[in-house]
Amino acid sequence: MIYSAIALMSERGSAGVTIDSILAHSGAPRGSVYYHFPGGRTQIISEALAAASDVITSRIRDASAQGIQQGLSAMREFWKNLIVGSDFEAGCPIVAVIAGGGEDGAHNADQVAKAFADVQEILVAALVDEGFPPHRVDPLARFIIAAYEGAIILCRAQRSLTPLDEVTAELALLISSQVD
Repeated sequence: MIYSAIALMSERGSAGVTIDSILAHSGAPRGSVYYHFPGGRTQIISEALAAASDVITSRIRDASAQGIQQGLSAMREFWKNLIVGSDFEAGCPIVAVIAGGGEDGAHNADQVAKAFADVQEILVAALVDEGFPPHRVDPLARFIIAAYEGAIILCRAQRSLTPLDEVTAELALLISSQVD
């Protein structure tokens, strides 16, 4: 049910995720929702957000450990697979929770902020390892996150991977020009 909630959040935003849609997507019986998630939909959204954050940060951490350029390539591949695999319907489930606003965004704002802070911390470490000056790494890490999140939205809107490819290429150029 958690993975179904993540998939649905990615495609519909958290406001579009209902208990009925989770049950239909997962094939789980209705009684299992109340057994495993006594907090109902609110608990499912929160746990799905945590699980999605864990997956995304662990993939970025693993790839960035081999260098920032490898991290960028891995981020591109991760998002490409998600976007293409969903026929351009899915985006970032973390963004989906906060972008829709409302109760889900308010209830999970701290968790969303932590997810982005975790990604930023990983990118900062990779940039420091690459030789970037300490005063540049925080803004650049935020810029990388914002560029990819924007590219994901553009890919969905344009039904094209071009924005993702261009962002990855431009970030690679920016980074290599700063450390060469």
